[in-house]
Amino acid sequence: MTEMYVLATAGHVDHGKSTLVNALTGMEPDRWAEERKRGLTIDLGFAWTTLPSGRELAFVDVPGHEKFLANMLAGVGPAPIVCLVVAADKGWQAQSSDHRDAITALGITRGLVVITRADLAPESLAATEAQIRAELRGTPLADAPVLTVSATTGDGLDELVATLDAVTAEAPAPDSEARLRLWVDRAFTIKGAGTVVTGTLTAGTLHTGDRLRLVGETSDEVTAVRGLQSRNSSAEVVAPSARVAVNLREVTADDIHRGDALIIDDAWPIVEIIDVRRTMGQLLDEGVHGLMLHIGTAAVPVHMRPFDGDHARLTLERPLPLQVTDRIVLRSPGSRNVFAGVVILDVDPPELNRRGAGTRRALELTDRPETGDILAEVARRGAVERARLVRFGLTIPDAVEGVEGVEEIAGGWLAHRPTLEKWVEDAGTIVKAKLAAEPLAAGVPEKALAEELRRVDPPLPDGGGQDLVAAIASRSGLDTVKGMVRPPGHTAGLGPAEASVAEVERRLAANPFAAPEADDLRELRLGVRELAVAESAGRLLRLGDGVVVSPRTPAQAMRLLAGLDQPFTTSAARKALGTTRRVVIPLLEYLDGRGWTRRIDNTSREVVR
Repeated sequence: MTEMYVLATAGHVDHGKSTLVNALTGMEPDRWAEERKRGLTIDLGFAWTTLPSGRELAFVDVPGHEKFLANMLAGVGPAPIVCLVVAADKGWQAQSSDHRDAITALGITRGLVVITRADLAPESLAATEAQIRAELRGTPLADAPVLTVSATTGDGLDELVATLDAVTAEAPAPDSEARLRLWVDRAFTIKGAGTVVTGTLTAGTLHTGDRLRLVGETSDEVTAVRGLQSRNSSAEVVAPSARVAVNLREVTADDIHRGDALIIDDAWPIVEIIDVRRTMGQLLDEGVHGLMLHIGTAAVPVHMRPFDGDHARLTLERPLPLQVTDRIVLRSPGSRNVFAGVVILDVDPPELNRRGAGTRRALELTDRPETGDILAEVARRGAVERARLVRFGLTIPDAVEGVEGVEEIAGGWLAHRPTLEKWVEDAGTIVKAKLAAEPLAAGVPEKALAEELRRVDPPLPDGGGQDLVAAIASRSGLDTVKGMVRPPGHTAGLGPAEASVAEVERRLAANPFAAPEADDLRELRLGVRELAVAESAGRLLRLGDGVVVSPRTPAQAMRLLAGLDQPFTTSAARKALGTTRRVVIPLLEYLDGRGWTRRIDNTSREVVR
């Protein structure tokens, strides 16, 4: 498969970005007639070319005018490589700074700078390059190559193409196995094909037939990939990095907007509240609360709650698929400049309800690495499923022994060791207390133990399932049998019912087929629960219709039935056993169920030899 790379342009309006893309690709990136008429890029444009190495390079051409900063961010946001353009005859200007700040905020580290219109101001080239170097100092593009070209005369284009080849060669290989998140930049309808969306695929692989979830401004639904195109050519598979057009089933273009995302269902957290750290720009506690969040192609209003100058909580107007390490641009709605760049530290932050909670949260976040803190995530919850943290965007080592205080237990759960030890102690106490209070119980149901552990401090997390509870019980030295947790060797005691059960045993020993009547059982205070415990202990056997006999009664009956002429009737069995129809019918049905006797017809059966 041919390697493809995606590069977004950036730079002040009227500095020759679209002309440069045209010169490199032979394609006109401006898609709208108004753009071509005015000579002003308004929306995103797309073009592509093949480099001398054979690598393919797709361009996302962005508008440079300050009015269209949101469109510019939608183009640069998903791009792994950027080309900052500065015109020789105009030099560094306002939107040059805005676009530089956006690139810095988004954390794009791969790119180059092109000084265009060299033929118009050859005397300014050295000064322009010096100005560029000064403006980029301390940014990800500080050491980027700076080239001088004239798209009109062609001077410098060959060197630019060679540099593009070198930049793409040095770019880290995208992860084709990563989970998919495709930010949509366009949606339209093609006659005979239906809905098509386009975007920059930076990670993951798309296949025809894939089932994807569309998370959007007005929709949240599962759809299917009907077809794929890249560079106007159909494909069964598209790997990153690439510009891709996706033909979708079961959705209409009117329901899809720029900023929507196609994702693998259940692979991403869909979140509305995130905690972030400032990476550049203004301090977060300067009194600004209403901002616009930009990530990928999405632009979403947010409310900011600052914790300090560098940390804050953002509440999004609508949910997005986000992860720890995502870079975000924050912009004031009334401003055309970048307010700040932030990185996501937590996509499932804790509630802050107590006085001083924001200050404490700032302290918690100050030392947290940008890649996430496994111990902090596990400790706050006590235990969490490994798969959940992976969805959050944390990289979890195969073996977590190296993470101090974290231990992996059954079912893929990661537990905070001190909390786990507390739950183990609590489980033993809970089971002991419940069985002391209920001596007839065969044990404590796992669900009941889980509910009790959710009431302790710290509580077992909601969703803490059977595997987690069983692991805690095991570490407490408890057994789990048929969903019941109990101490080893535990058998339910009969307590006050012991004497009554012994009386029934005495009567059945004298006549095994004289099952006590219901009134007898009530007089002996043997209810359903007491009889169930006695049966579990092997003391009695319950047949249908409330008939209670000795566990030895079926074998005793078989010895007598085997002496009858075969087949035999129910009446003959009743006479042989010296009992009543109330007893003989459920007893015979029990023997049938064990395969010891077999029905011949409606009136007779035989002993199975």
